[in-house]
Amino acid sequence: MKNRTRRAIWIAAGLAGLGIAATLVLNAFQSNLVFFLTPTQVVAHEAPHDRSFRIGGLVEEGSVARDKDGLTVRFRVTDTAKTIPVVYVGILPDLFREGKGVVAQGRIGGDGVFKATEVLAKHDENYMPPEAAEALKKAGHPMDKGAFAGQKGTKK
Repeated sequence: MKNRTRRAIWIAAGLAGLGIAATLVLNAFQSNLVFFLTPTQVVAHEAPHDRSFRIGGLVEEGSVARDKDGLTVRFRVTDTAKTIPVVYVGILPDLFREGKGVVAQGRIGGDGVFKATEVLAKHDENYMPPEAAEALKKAGHPMDKGAFAGQKGTKK
């Protein structure tokens, strides 16, 4: 076998290996990608049906209800324009409150109820994830209330 042929085989094998590695990395990235949506987007059927996503907004006042098992919690998330019912089984973060910001990860069921697998905690009582704050601003929520203190571009 000539040196030229041997070199071409090594180059082809290297390119094939790089192609396989890139495919594996992109596939792993795609499977771990989680979209953030507002209740308005979910109601508009922009939510993926085959994968998990995050929904964010405010916990609607008077909507939190606990089942008798003590772990199942039902509440509604709103962006002040639309509202989505959420069911979560587990222990909620200490700072979970009605009227405060929340981000939940899970899937939307056929019945229109968001089945959360995780409710994300805030690092302090005045924090809301930037995506949720922006979505609420776009929905016309008055941003000068205490729920959004400390956010960039909001009034304290």
